[in-house]
Amino acid sequence: MEPKKGDTIAVWISCGAASAVALKKTVEMYGELCTIRAVNNPIAEEDSDNIRFLHDVSKWCGIEIEYARRERYPDDSAVSVWEHRSYMSGVSGAPCTVELKKRARQEWENNNKVQWHVLGFTSDEKPRHANFIRTERDNVLPVLIKAGLNKQACMDIITQAGLVPPRIYAMGYPNANCIGCVKATSPTYWNLVRRQHPEVFKARAEQSRRLGAKRTRYKGERMYLDELPEHAKGRSIKTMTIECSSFCEEKEL
Repeated sequence: MEPKKGDTIAVWISCGAASAVALKKTVEMYGELCTIRAVNNPIAEEDSDNIRFLHDVSKWCGIEIEYARRERYPDDSAVSVWEHRSYMSGVSGAPCTVELKKRARQEWENNNKVQWHVLGFTSDEKPRHANFIRTERDNVLPVLIKAGLNKQACMDIITQAGLVPPRIYAMGYPNANCIGCVKATSPTYWNLVRRQHPEVFKARAEQSRRLGAKRTRYKGERMYLDELPEHAKGRSIKTMTIECSSFCEEKEL
């Protein structure tokens, strides 16, 4: 099935290149046929430059950005979720993603009727898209997959359009999600946080210790962040992607 005249398409846009290009392509493909709505889940722990990028994307696409928030957490804070749930992350994912993204999206959907959804699944994420439509919903338009666009191609498109990516990428982080993402276990990642954002590292170390969450793994051993040697390294940041959408996962490309 394909969208028909008068349908509404919700594009769920984060602050990454993929979802920005997904919005642009959706407008190009269906803008004259459907109502396009761009929706973001604001997260307090993201870098402040992400807001600048969202505004730039809004101008580029000619679509105003809307926000979907979880009523239970008016501060939009992952830290508040971890504290309230006394849990940070595990094999089933992270409660911050469930509360601030998935359930926030569901609350938004309860008040906004849409026929179609677009997420930033790229051509190198076909299994994630297939899993999403199998377990969540089947009215998702695989805009980037159909266009054959992978993550690097999306980054190339926004830079060629004159958009400056969120500064978090230039700091060496693998994505524009929360700084100090608790789904990460790599010592390489956490020592990057320690160098670039020492106050965040200190806060994560204190909270994870207090909640009994050993957030990193080094030489095969799970440990608290305050036990991690400053020289410790794991796999390269370039081989890492830490997903934060309706699914929580850390995986190697």
